[in-house]
Amino acid sequence: MKARKSAKAPSLFGAGTVGPESGKGSRSGAKRGSERLRFTSLRLENWRNFTSVDVSLRSRVFLVGPNAAGKSNLQDAFRFLHDVVAVGGGFQAAIENKRGGIGGLRCLAARQHSDIRIDVGIGTDQEPDVWRYSLVINQNNQRQPEIRSERVEQRGVELLARPDADDREDPKRLTQTHLEQINVNREFREIADFFASVRYFHVVPQLVREPDRSAGLTKDPFGGDLIEQIASTPNRIQNSRLKKIEDALRVAVPQLRQLEVEKDARGVPHLRGKYQHWRPQGAWQREDQFSDGTLRLLGLLWALLDGTGPLLLEEPELSLHPEVIRHLPQMFSRMQRTSGRQIVVSTHSPDLLVDPGIGLDEVLLLQPGENGTVVRSTQDFEDIANLVVNGVPLPEAILPHTRPENVSQLVLFSDDRAGGPGS
Repeated sequence: MKARKSAKAPSLFGAGTVGPESGKGSRSGAKRGSERLRFTSLRLENWRNFTSVDVSLRSRVFLVGPNAAGKSNLQDAFRFLHDVVAVGGGFQAAIENKRGGIGGLRCLAARQHSDIRIDVGIGTDQEPDVWRYSLVINQNNQRQPEIRSERVEQRGVELLARPDADDREDPKRLTQTHLEQINVNREFREIADFFASVRYFHVVPQLVREPDRSAGLTKDPFGGDLIEQIASTPNRIQNSRLKKIEDALRVAVPQLRQLEVEKDARGVPHLRGKYQHWRPQGAWQREDQFSDGTLRLLGLLWALLDGTGPLLLEEPELSLHPEVIRHLPQMFSRMQRTSGRQIVVSTHSPDLLVDPGIGLDEVLLLQPGENGTVVRSTQDFEDIANLVVNGVPLPEAILPHTRPENVSQLVLFSDDRAGGPGS
């Protein structure tokens, strides 16, 4: 089955208006030819929901499946690699502080004491395996996370293979990756820079509205310091991005006319918007008066413009109108034509997948089972491919594979036999 090709279509962002302004010279700005590096493949063993995953990845990736299938946990594999190389992070903190130890990472369906593996390919469409990074982990006798294997290849040539003689002589070395150590990662530092460029974003409007939201936060994926990020951006770039966001928001929020940053008497930055109003000068509102949908879309647009590395988006459709949701994939595609940035999206929304420009090879379907969740490209499902070829919209073709079994029994919730009131 030949995958559907992306179609050109109008977008929330107009032609030529999207793209990070600061890509040149940034740590994450490495390109190969005309393409930016991205994740091209992912292999997991005994990671969270998954006993085994082995999939190819496109520039846009849509993760679909029922609740608790592991969409967030699949994205977390990329977040983990970011945390390993992040300033103030590292291998131990990424496991112990952020994920509750090896026991919190190992798949419940895995055999006891099984190793956990993450293996990623990094490259471009023309050259999928510029780099390959593999990390196998477990815990030592002191229940401390330990590296069982760390390998780096560049175009098929092995640059790193651990454990080596020094590791065997001093096992304590295996509590750190070479990837996170600048004194030993010079040959493959491009991988560390690439992992550091990964960003996860899932705006929680209540955090954006909270007056003391930014205390101790930096690049908060849930938007706690979103306004501080905007306010701290150099004026030229800030104004350019806010203008683009204004143009896009006018499509989804027709009354909005202008966005600007201001500071209150305490010096705390706020974002305010000017809305069309019966008064000649309009009316201004601060972020605490913005709707959830406006804040989520504003945060999404800022995230798309801020950075060049892979962007992980979790259910970006929340609080948005269906017609806005339907245009998000086109907006992603238009942005990618400028920035080359990879986008990995988890979603439950049929509206997000209805775009005919989405190819079957861009959608990964997660199906839970007794031995962990299975992850497959929708182009590998003959029934889905046949339905799409015959004109059935992609969401309708996928739906039978994502619908929970016996979901109709939810209507029995208040029935006396189901333990409801009066039972």
